[in-house]
Amino acid sequence: MEVFETVRTLLAVRSFGDTAVPDALVQRIVEASHLTASSMNQQPWHFIVVQQRETLQQLGSVARSGPYIAQAALAIVVVIEHTPFAVSDASRAIQSMMLTAWAEGVGSNWVGFGGLQQVNALLDIPENLEVFAIVPFGYPAHAVGKGRKQRKPFDAVVSRERFGA
Repeated sequence: MEVFETVRTLLAVRSFGDTAVPDALVQRIVEASHLTASSMNQQPWHFIVVQQRETLQQLGSVARSGPYIAQAALAIVVVIEHTPFAVSDASRAIQSMMLTAWAEGVGSNWVGFGGLQQVNALLDIPENLEVFAIVPFGYPAHAVGKGRKQRKPFDAVVSRERFGA
């Protein structure tokens, strides 16, 4: 899929079918995060690929905003160091993963952004690192209306040269 078309049609998926995501595609999704640019090339992140059903269910139970993680084929737990640009860098990496997956028909959704301290113990993550997000992936359980997004009018959020112009 062309890059713009992928961005245009990307939607959140919170219900996953039973089809496994091929290992080569999982590798490609993770590689997309690894290749994402970061401020001063610090790469203040670590990515944990979780595919064991029991662990996915545990992640779904501790992530208040993402119980559907339990249904996903896999989830990638995004862990960050405490650096000034870690939030920005990890956000960029997550978007790269989601776009790479969507281009191949695999849906995802960002879960978390704080409140995931229980995941540290579950996945043996050192206490000096923070679980920033969990991103579940899988083929959508139902047809997803690609590209049908509710957005503010373009002119309401875009100006030229000066704000409001």
